[in-house]
Amino acid sequence: MAISPVLKQLLKIPVLVAALGYMVDMYDLFLFNIVRVPSLKELGLTDDDLFHKGLFILDMQMAGMLIGGILWGILGDKKGRLSVLFGSILLYSLANIANGFVTSYEQYLPLRFIAGIGLAGELGAGITLVAEILPKEIRGWGTTLVATVGVFGAILAYFVASTFDWRVSYFVGGGLGLLLLFMRVRVFESGVFLHLKNKHVKRGNFLMLFSNGTRFSKYLYSILIGTPIWFVSGVLIFFSPEFGAALGVTEPIVAGKAVMLAFAGQVAGDIVSGYLSQRFRSRKKGMFIFLLGSYSLMLVYLLAKTQSLTTFYFFCAALGFFNGYWTLFITIAAELFGTNLRATVATTVPNFVRASVIPISALFIYAKGHFGLTTGAALVGALIVGIALLALSRLEETFHKDLDYEEVDGQEPSLSPSSGFVQPTKVTEKS
Repeated sequence: MAISPVLKQLLKIPVLVAALGYMVDMYDLFLFNIVRVPSLKELGLTDDDLFHKGLFILDMQMAGMLIGGILWGILGDKKGRLSVLFGSILLYSLANIANGFVTSYEQYLPLRFIAGIGLAGELGAGITLVAEILPKEIRGWGTTLVATVGVFGAILAYFVASTFDWRVSYFVGGGLGLLLLFMRVRVFESGVFLHLKNKHVKRGNFLMLFSNGTRFSKYLYSILIGTPIWFVSGVLIFFSPEFGAALGVTEPIVAGKAVMLAFAGQVAGDIVSGYLSQRFRSRKKGMFIFLLGSYSLMLVYLLAKTQSLTTFYFFCAALGFFNGYWTLFITIAAELFGTNLRATVATTVPNFVRASVIPISALFIYAKGHFGLTTGAALVGALIVGIALLALSRLEETFHKDLDYEEVDGQEPSLSPSSGFVQPTKVTEKS
């Protein structure tokens, strides 16, 4: 049976490598969430230390991702999408193998920081590459494929960690990344980027994002629309054992299982959000639906008293489902900016969102002290989702946008009279 033209485009080697790279990325990114308790206990930490020191290790990983996002993003626009795709996979693979050899909490901290730097580059480079090599009519399907395959990495991490020792789980993640590097032989660079290399245009200049108000606003709004995802992952799911106990669940909550179910839900959410963006021919409408659904499920998760372990795990999966706009929001960020800044934006935006778990968790700890665990979390969630909805309302629609243009330093984008939204000035002819 002949393969349809659309499916043939989606099965291009660069798309598949980006998807598999994100799968390994997600495996390594969430493995610590899953093995936090057993690994820290083996290293001699007491039950009282599991919360605060575990949170500090997570913060160190996210700080590494924040720094790595800037470094890999700049490199992606200066040297190419593939250099980041492979360099980041190599770094986090080696770092995660090293994580399997730690013998103390003090060793764990810097290794999770280094792993975070490596984990910061793969997704942004992959989304940028996929968005630039696919026709605009189907690039939403391409990024949905990357997201759907990628989220299976977190599910795989749960099953590996449930079957093997936590050290072996780190070795498996690092080994998968090194294996993936062998697939790079047939991967080709984005033609849009290769066309740009022949021009005398500033590439990967991070400061250009702050050189005029309109560009900075778009960048800031791109970050804010993604922060509810990491409030769910970094607070509600990460601390699921504590929330389960507070809500009256009589059996102990296994954090790894909560993570696995949340990401199983996110697989379905990624598919549905991608479908809605294609069906409505609008990225914003799909994201609006998911943001409203996310906060509704937050309230159910936090305020519905239950003694049923099954019901609690169901809420974890439902929260994960409405987290399924992760790659959709990164696609919007990539489509909002010109080729010479696209990798910088697509790589830094998700990592600023991931790093937002640091101030979000600090705000949560403050609210917890004043309002209690569940009420404090509900108030923080309302604030974060409200800001995200406001930011989404200020962004342009990008579904039909041509990506073959550049950002000009110091130049304000022009207004699109037909839509009323801000559109960057196109300064190149299509190749």
